[in-house]
Amino acid sequence: MQQVKRIYLIGSRGSGKTSVGKGLAQKLLWDFVDTDAYLCESQGKTVEKIVEAGGWETFRDCESSALVEASEGEMRIIATGGGMVLRAQNREFMRDHGVVIFLDVPAQELARRLRADPLDAQRPSLTDKPLLEEIKEVLAARLELYMESAHIAVDGAQGVGEIIDNILELLETKPVS
Repeated sequence: MQQVKRIYLIGSRGSGKTSVGKGLAQKLLWDFVDTDAYLCESQGKTVEKIVEAGGWETFRDCESSALVEASEGEMRIIATGGGMVLRAQNREFMRDHGVVIFLDVPAQELARRLRADPLDAQRPSLTDKPLLEEIKEVLAARLELYMESAHIAVDGAQGVGEIIDNILELLETKPVS
């Protein structure tokens, strides 16, 4: 853990990046930043409003800037938006500036979590398809990017405490390259 300065959590929306990130930061006594929350706060708009105003490309530009800004400083856990891996520059930046951990969660579990999430209505649809169908499509399109980006992949279908314990164990035992 000594050489690790930043931990980036990646995965689909609903994978638990924020919950795991907050818990991990608390255990390590590190700072926590959620790039979506940071972006919305700095823009003064929700993701939906940013997309409405400028489209997805504008949102992705803002997201990339938020990643760099959120990474300033050391000893921080950074939960990223589900689409952060779509740009090669973001994947490379995260790998170069910290340890990237992919929270791997099956589509059925993601759909269950998102249906229970009151903020789900604020997230714009990516495909205009029913939730489970959209999740399967988006996950299929991004899975390779998540795997390419990650130094470590963990089973994100477990409870938050178990995920945090697994991450801490893997950080101690698995060489990161």
